[in-house]
Amino acid sequence: MWQFEHEAKARGYKIIAGVDEAGRGPLAGPVVSAAVILPHNFSCEGIDDSKKLTEKKRAALFPLIKEQAICVATGISSHDEIDQINILQASLLSMKRAVKNLLNPPDFLLIDGKFTIDMNIDQAALIKGDSKSISIAAASIIAKVTRDAMMKQLDKTYPQYNFIQHKGYPTKAHKKAILEHGPCPVHRRTFKGVKEVINAG
Repeated sequence: MWQFEHEAKARGYKIIAGVDEAGRGPLAGPVVSAAVILPHNFSCEGIDDSKKLTEKKRAALFPLIKEQAICVATGISSHDEIDQINILQASLLSMKRAVKNLLNPPDFLLIDGKFTIDMNIDQAALIKGDSKSISIAAASIIAKVTRDAMMKQLDKTYPQYNFIQHKGYPTKAHKKAILEHGPCPVHRRTFKGVKEVINAG
């Protein structure tokens, strides 16, 4: 899991940040990114791609990463921005915001996925980076836990959609709730499963 961090260090980079996002697929809520800079002596058992971990495991790792990391920051792109600029651009924008929010400016970025972000920092995009790089894996956990907490808050405002259960993802129950109640203000109006309901109305 340290291969890409070590390679960047060998090329002379000093401060390497892993960057990942959570929430590209849901029908509601924001996309949330995290950027994490880990110390070379970081040791935290069980760090992996957040999607492979249980909610309980992610919740346990979240404070450990925050405690031990040199720096952690998040960036958000709202459901409105997603509708305006599309989910890919919103995801990249939230990643850029996360990097800008780091108190220690990095000199190299490891980014999950196949796209780099529009910043004047050397960077590498890694497909399935969250299972190849410790920094990206840590960022994936921070992003996922942060976004889940936001969806739990939104559940209190819009209980009829049961966001606490599916976090806005397009489950059968969620789609049924959209059909029954119509979309709420935080639904992504350009997404399949929401736009048809709006157009039908």
